Amino acid sequence: MRVLVTGGVRSGKSRHAVRLLAESESTSGIDAVTFVAPGLPADELDDPDWAKRVAHHRAHRPASWRTVESPDVATAVREAPGPVLVDCLGTWLTTTVDDLGLWDAPVDEARAAVDERLDVLCAVLEDRTDVVLVTNEVGSGVVPQYRSGAVFRDLLGALNQTVAECCDEVHLVVCGRVLTL
Repeated sequence: MRVLVTGGVRSGKSRHAVRLLAESESTSGIDAVTFVAPGLPADELDDPDWAKRVAHHRAHRPASWRTVESPDVATAVREAPGPVLVDCLGTWLTTTVDDLGLWDAPVDEARAAVDERLDVLCAVLEDRTDVVLVTNEVGSGVVPQYRSGAVFRDLLGALNQTVAECCDEVHLVVCGRVLTL
């Protein structure tokens, strides 16, 4: 199954996604899971909070899992020998917008550029049946004060809708509870 797991920050979505694949790995004897981390590695940033968050996530993944740290999510998913967990598409989007220099671009222009990369990812997802993707749900909260926040919110909302169309199920995690949409 292709499952998109969404929810707010600290809602338990990553824990749920890990559990989905860890349970199937232990009961079916499937190949080790490939964990795709699409953001910059913690050691490339001068951000102790980010490094702490990355360390926490690493510590809570099964040791048998293979980790790929790359913003090229489509290639990582395509080349994975077994099930894949991508955590998180919000981080992928941030890296993509940074890479393409889109923070000051008109939203329509930024969306077209992001959609080009997203189309490649969705094409790869069509050929897989063993992928769990984690994303943030940012449209339910505070209206961003800065343009970059509004651009991110709008792009992530569109991205989430597109990826949801490529998935068999969407799980919404709220306060650690999971709702299948």
